[in-house]
Amino acid sequence: MKAFSDLYAALDSTNKTNEKLAALVGYFKTAPAADAAWAVYFLSGYKPRQIVPSRKLVDWAIAEAGVPGWLFSESYEAVGDMAETISLLLPESGRSSDLPLKEWVEQRLLPLREAGEAAQRLGVLAAWRELSTAQRFVYNKLITGAFRVGVSQLLVTRALAQVSGADPAVIAHRLMGAWEPDAAFYRGLVSGEGAAGDISRPYPFFLAYPLDEAPGENLGDLSAWQAEWKWDGIRAQLIRRGGQTFVWSRGEELVTDHYPEIVEMSAWLPEGTVMDGELLPWDPLPGPPPLQDLRLQTGAGDPLPDPPPERLGIQVEGRVLPFAQLQRRIGRKTLDKKLLNEVPVIFMAYDLLEIDGQDLRSRPLSDRRERLAGLVSRVHQERLKLSPLVAAGSWDELAAARERAPELNVEGLMLKRVDAPYKTGRQRGDWWKWKIDPYTVDAVLIYAQRGSGKRASLYTDYTFGIWDEQGSLVPFAKAYSGLTDEEIREVDAYIRRNTVEKFGPVRTVRPELVFELAFAGIQRSARHKSGIAVRFPRINRWRRDKPAAEADTLATVRALLPKD
Repeated sequence: MKAFSDLYAALDSTNKTNEKLAALVGYFKTAPAADAAWAVYFLSGYKPRQIVPSRKLVDWAIAEAGVPGWLFSESYEAVGDMAETISLLLPESGRSSDLPLKEWVEQRLLPLREAGEAAQRLGVLAAWRELSTAQRFVYNKLITGAFRVGVSQLLVTRALAQVSGADPAVIAHRLMGAWEPDAAFYRGLVSGEGAAGDISRPYPFFLAYPLDEAPGENLGDLSAWQAEWKWDGIRAQLIRRGGQTFVWSRGEELVTDHYPEIVEMSAWLPEGTVMDGELLPWDPLPGPPPLQDLRLQTGAGDPLPDPPPERLGIQVEGRVLPFAQLQRRIGRKTLDKKLLNEVPVIFMAYDLLEIDGQDLRSRPLSDRRERLAGLVSRVHQERLKLSPLVAAGSWDELAAARERAPELNVEGLMLKRVDAPYKTGRQRGDWWKWKIDPYTVDAVLIYAQRGSGKRASLYTDYTFGIWDEQGSLVPFAKAYSGLTDEEIREVDAYIRRNTVEKFGPVRTVRPELVFELAFAGIQRSARHKSGIAVRFPRINRWRRDKPAAEADTLATVRALLPKD
């Protein structure tokens, strides 16, 4: 526990990548395998669900520290983080624990979830009295399920690659899929022994960089690129191995049980098949002409072979439905026939990573695409479709095609170099996402709440409103990003001077500041007071030039809704 809390402190004290990397490498070189496995688990973003309710921890901390409730509240208001507030208020223990991280997690922490309240209290108090202040902080983070530190999984992968001598892409692959944080897993992770035994393991996803301006000459000759629609669904890998089907989301969540129609379809796939694609809500009625596969040329200037039309999916039957329809199925524990019929899902395949058990990722996209087209044609299942290509004779023509994305319920275009292998993670150069310009709305800041982590002492979480027909501001969207540090400090000062009411951690603010919000999608929603929900809202700019009375209205925003 001491070594892990020291690692946490080292990572939290710097924003320099090389220093973080050195701290990780130093830890993994010396940590026992069982401890290192749990460290990989936590640092990769996994965390056990909350073990003890926060209210209980606060009550026990107040009693242990001998402070009044109001003082704890004021301290929390200043610090902004419960785990840190508790660790600072508790009296110094004068002790430090050398017990392994594995023992703390498996024997002292996780069993508390099933214990009664009295046993939970005794266990937590014993831990607080045994740990140093720094160790308590990490312990509190773990027990509340709020553990996070400024380290990406990519940086963890790089550190493990340095320790093991393996290629980072190999480590990334071994980290994919379902695994248990134990010594055997960690030894396999760094040595490779037994690492290939899990038939459910997906490949690391290849991620595209955003293209912020028209490609033109920046990407060279158009013939070197393949253009596809950027689908608005759930990125997933469909795996058929050992007579079983596995569906993994990009977030490394096994979602097989949520898509029984895809499992049924996949029985037609050959053994040892892995496809990359998108889970999409789909209307099987004939779709509009733009969903066609009109081929671009390869980088060599030669067109792809001319197979039968069905092999390339020259006409894709049906149309994609808005993402809001898919949201009706996400997170549902049970799927009844009514919902399955109302929101049918297909797998839109756009890459073939494995066939007959052979890893194809090192082969050029043109070859993988041709093999994928042949596979989709042979399987010939309505739930499996080949992502159509978008044809153009020039970059300008492609830009014109991109403008049609909203009417097709897609987000724009994907540009992929036809000679590129399938890489690991987000890497520049071979895959670009060229999204359509976002929707924008001018809205008024009406509520604010403190942020978390390094922004815990600043008001950085905002709720914005727009005018309804009665001339009142109705909550429209929340946004947390988009302002500079200087602007955040300025808005924070305004909020403190112009608070009208307080509701717990939320402040009602005098409605005077106007901001332009940008968002990727919009749909009707009965769960929101405005009747509208938006996707991925962010602050585009501070409209200092506009008074609150000139912010947008609900009627204006409703006009942005897609036509039924």
